[in-house]
Amino acid sequence: MTKVLKISEDMDTIRVDGVSCIRCGRCVKVCPSQIFVQEKAGGPVALSKPENCIVCGHCVAACPTGSVAHAEFPPAKVHPVDYAAMPTPAQVELLMAARRSNRALSQRPVPQEMLDRIVAAADLAPTATNARQLGYTLVTDPVLLRRMSEYTLGVFGKLADRLSHPLVRPWLSRLLPDVYRYVPVFRKMRREYAGGNDRILRGATAVLLIHAPKESRFGTEDANLAYQNASLMAEVLGVSQIYMGFVLTAVRQDRKKGLCRMLGLGGARALGGGGAGRPPYLCRHGARDAAVPLPELYRPHAFPFGTEIGLRGFPELCPGYFSCFFRVFLRFASSVRSTRLSPGYKEKWPLLCRGRFSFAARCQLPERPHSPGE
Repeated sequence: MTKVLKISEDMDTIRVDGVSCIRCGRCVKVCPSQIFVQEKAGGPVALSKPENCIVCGHCVAACPTGSVAHAEFPPAKVHPVDYAAMPTPAQVELLMAARRSNRALSQRPVPQEMLDRIVAAADLAPTATNARQLGYTLVTDPVLLRRMSEYTLGVFGKLADRLSHPLVRPWLSRLLPDVYRYVPVFRKMRREYAGGNDRILRGATAVLLIHAPKESRFGTEDANLAYQNASLMAEVLGVSQIYMGFVLTAVRQDRKKGLCRMLGLGGARALGGGGAGRPPYLCRHGARDAAVPLPELYRPHAFPFGTEIGLRGFPELCPGYFSCFFRVFLRFASSVRSTRLSPGYKEKWPLLCRGRFSFAARCQLPERPHSPGE
């Protein structure tokens, strides 16, 4: 949901000083909501539907004379940017190349001031339509951290049992071999956790969860952008970080939202986050090459219209339909408590399978444009 500015009746939220305005038209060009209107080049600037403002502040930042006044961006909140103090491209490339997920953590806690800077960096990330709907929950309590690991292992244990159902495994193991290779991994993680080795949090002394309201359309994208900011700040501070992929996967699989209720997130969805800890040593080597030839990174693949992608590519390319079928399959298998199937099963079930599978085999993708020079 886009953040919409509420206009007060007794206060001009946005106004343009006609005396100091030089009519350059920058505010007109940068405003994404087209609030600023200029009939012709060099003409006066007027306002149109200021209630559509998304509070991005571009108008205030772009105005060279400070003629645009915005109630949400008073002069005390607007500061000049010293571009000469910016890090060089080589320094930025080095930071991105040196950042890594370090899963060897010490027991020393991360100082609170470092955690605060990491969260502040995450909150500086851009969000779609400048909605600014992300929330941040920092967990440092050892009891809660242990419960997070146990919650994740519990969700994976139930999932492994469902995937191992005798009616499910023969079918899905052929369709989703990459998923089934995690079944023994889940069980091994539970055994190791019982022996004192936590492979979920890896000994992290802090976990940052990034969440958004359920109605947020771009919550996942916003959360991942925020985590990237947090990860880079942690690297600069010498704090190791790990993306919490197992925890977030468990949250998505759990319809009861047990972790969100445990942490008091209400109706929010945990969409991103990572664990943090002090490294036992610094990695002096092993940074990836900062300068990789662009053609090696950017290779868009075009699927001509009408290409049959087959069943194996179906879960990745059409996740919505496959997820629907997968849930129907699991519900059906879970409802069968013995080998005595109800009458009509042999006639009805193959029809359902054929209908879904035939759609998968005929799935067609629109042609993607080729990149220049491909």
